Amino acid sequence: MPRSMISFIRRGQRIDVSHIDPKMTLLDWLRLHERSTGTKEGCAEGDCGACTVVLARERDGKLVYEPVNACILLLGQVDGTEVITVEDLASSSQLHQVQKSMVENHASQCGFCTPGIVMSLFALSHSRNTIIDRSEINSALAGNLCRCTGYRPIIDAALEACSNHSPDQFDARAEQTLHLFKQFRSLEDVFVGDDDAFFAAPAAESSLAFLVQKYPDATLIAGATDVGLWITKGLAPIKRLIWLGRIRALSVIEDTESTLSIGAGVTHEIAAPYLEKIDPDFKEIASRFGSKQVRSSGTVVGNIANGSPIGDWPPCFIILEGEIELRAGLVARTVALEDYFIAYKKQNRESGEYLRRVLLKKPGPNDHIRLFKITKRRDEDISSVMSAFRITVEEGLVTQARIAFGGMAGTPKRARSAEAAIIGLPIKDITTWRAGAEGLSMDFEPLSDHRASSDYRMRVARNLVIKALAEIAGVPSSSTRIFGLREAAHAAE
Repeated sequence: MPRSMISFIRRGQRIDVSHIDPKMTLLDWLRLHERSTGTKEGCAEGDCGACTVVLARERDGKLVYEPVNACILLLGQVDGTEVITVEDLASSSQLHQVQKSMVENHASQCGFCTPGIVMSLFALSHSRNTIIDRSEINSALAGNLCRCTGYRPIIDAALEACSNHSPDQFDARAEQTLHLFKQFRSLEDVFVGDDDAFFAAPAAESSLAFLVQKYPDATLIAGATDVGLWITKGLAPIKRLIWLGRIRALSVIEDTESTLSIGAGVTHEIAAPYLEKIDPDFKEIASRFGSKQVRSSGTVVGNIANGSPIGDWPPCFIILEGEIELRAGLVARTVALEDYFIAYKKQNRESGEYLRRVLLKKPGPNDHIRLFKITKRRDEDISSVMSAFRITVEEGLVTQARIAFGGMAGTPKRARSAEAAIIGLPIKDITTWRAGAEGLSMDFEPLSDHRASSDYRMRVARNLVIKALAEIAGVPSSSTRIFGLREAAHAAE
């Protein structure tokens, strides 16, 4: 029998919730049911960070602390975790070291966004395998807005509290928390609700396949960083939800010399180190993929499954000859990623099928990768144009090319005319670069929307072709980029 409740830890105690609206967010449960109102609602779409809380999980026998946006995280998704809010940090009358540093550095003014900032820094202070410097702090706070104080005193507080972490109450009871987590290691499925409305969290892939076929209209979620907005902003009347987060088989990464396979439950944060090994540009794209909160919840395959024409990973994976594996019942099939996207919001996926993993082919010794994300601001912004290039150069000539764009059509799409225009030409010849850029006019007729005009997108895309080929030809990225310099990335290796 499936477990008919959501179970998690709050303040050292197990909490069981058996009656919930399937689409209830963690933020609503904290504020309306538990009355823990320190966690705030700001944007209700995972951008401002006022709602940030921390989830503690057991991973490889150790506790990890990850910040998440409670406003778009569903309550069911905290099953098997410890939920930590700003109310939990102080012990007796003693402030947590992060809170103390925020006070002493005058890093809070109105206080509305302060709880979320404190929770992001609390998670950062528990990052054991990270050298915490100003750059790391900036990354940790990219998903937290401060409208009053300014970031200098906040960063000063973070440097003081996080770079020299002192054991806190959570460290002291780590073994107790791990012991409590053993209660959640069962292989039973979770099903809260009835046939009409439910939140399901299968523990095995066979159970998932059964549910998807029985309820083909159910909404599948992994991180819910997209579906969460359907609920909070679109007010979508979702009644049936199936969460993939408890299925270990979907949280597997297989990394070989020539391929990389990423399961449907793997978050951006976990996948990033594997993608970064392929090329330094993957590190830059990964660091700009939402905020730390989004990367800790959202999944790589989810960025494909939602079918967005401006998803960041699809163009990057198309140039790596990416394939996706779909499953329906006991039957699995693979589809080339570039063939998965049929039209705007229409994908090559049958009723009862779900995406279980993406498979990537690593570049060869003569392949050159370049990835560029164009946005209005550097951090936490949606792409106006996303471009990806894999150019094979042998004896000075372009012998193969795979070029893909997002934001230039109703789907992520290859630029086949641009590819054909440069094959066989010398990589160091500027006429080659221009030929590739001009080829785009036969590949795309971009639309105008609130992010960019059609003319802007086409001009930017042509410039990106020239930029990519120029860099591959030997032009230093210090001449072509404002940030994310490749020379610096290689120097750090």
